[in-house]
Amino acid sequence: MAAPVFCNSCLCEPRNPTPRFSLTSCGHVFCEICLQKGKKDECLICRTACQTLVLSKQTSPDIKSLFMGVDVLCKKYSKEITQISEFQEKHRKHLLAYHKQKIAKLEESLKKVTQQMSQIQCMKPPEKTTPLPFSSTSSNAFSISSRKQNVYSSYPLHPSHPSTSDTVEEMEIDPVPSPMRRV
Repeated sequence: MAAPVFCNSCLCEPRNPTPRFSLTSCGHVFCEICLQKGKKDECLICRTACQTLVLSKQTSPDIKSLFMGVDVLCKKYSKEITQISEFQEKHRKHLLAYHKQKIAKLEESLKKVTQQMSQIQCMKPPEKTTPLPFSSTSSNAFSISSRKQNVYSSYPLHPSHPSTSDTVEEMEIDPVPSPMRRV
């Protein structure tokens, strides 16, 4: 059942010959006679500034829906919602199928690469594991420390001091910096 249309001022309903009805921007409905009695661009009910729209067959569907029965609106909008939902579902399924296909291709590529890697590993001879030789730093440290002992043991133990030239010749520089010393 459609919502009844009536004038919010005189409460008359449309009849033959029917006066034209108008809808105000503030949401009130007036017949043509009552609208002419009031001030221009002012609502007769709430006295606020407003604009009016004549209700006719050319009125926009959004405005017409204000006067439709709720049951009719529910049927209309449920049909539209169903169409929209089906449209969106179809597009989701299409996108999902695309991603599934892409995943299948990637999985196939991964499988091929994994097979190639295992084939390559089977073709390689086993690597020989040899113990690492002493590093040069460890042998240097050993030889340096033994040289230091030799240098220190060459100093005479008697109180006489060697000449400066003898001391400079016997000094050796440690090529490995001490961890305590900052460079």
